[in-house]
Amino acid sequence: MRIIIGLGNPTEKYQATRHNIGWDAITRISDDYKIPLNQRKHKALCGNGYIEGEKVILAQPLTYMNLSGESVRELVDFYKVDTEDIIIIYDDVSLDVGQLRIRKKGSAGGHNGIKSIISHLGTDEFPRIKVGVGEKPKDWDLADYVLSRFKNDEEVAIREALKDVSDACRIIITDGMDVAMNQYNKKKIKNEQTEDKIRRRSKKESMDAKDSDAPTSLFSKIFRKKETREDI
Repeated sequence: MRIIIGLGNPTEKYQATRHNIGWDAITRISDDYKIPLNQRKHKALCGNGYIEGEKVILAQPLTYMNLSGESVRELVDFYKVDTEDIIIIYDDVSLDVGQLRIRKKGSAGGHNGIKSIISHLGTDEFPRIKVGVGEKPKDWDLADYVLSRFKNDEEVAIREALKDVSDACRIIITDGMDVAMNQYNKKKIKNEQTEDKIRRRSKKESMDAKDSDAPTSLFSKIFRKKETREDI
């Protein structure tokens, strides 16, 4: 069994902010593997299902970021898993927007959610996927920046990152951490041909969504416009 946990803050106020990319990744995985997030327990919104035959628990902690460890501790204790069997997904301001960094262990690096998890688990040895949200602009406060929403020109990179996170979790489950690290722990080389291909695909998905009677898609929710930026 694996427990995949995406960090973020609850309530619509924080939806689609940089700090909530972990939550958004869980929503993407839920969509990809048809695992409904329909249970509130262990201080989290959870879903049970399977990825490539392996039982998984998806979780979005409802404790607010700084107390994420409370939920993670409850999940680990209830399901009696080792810390190596959890995967924590969270934002990283030291990585370019959309870049992934997969690690088997490591310090909190200033991230309060990870700091809380390390405190409650008593170890920093647990798998994690860091998702780049871009470096803070010089004239911004860090809290304001991570609670801001992605710019329109960052949408393509974030769409690809969420798809990559979902795939990275699959690879970790089927082939192990080393294979996933080898595949995704490299900075993506930007080139016009690749970006143009992604844009065309994104445009087609957007047009298909408009023609469909299906509920609002994950990405339209993530990138819906707000009149003002809300923060703490």
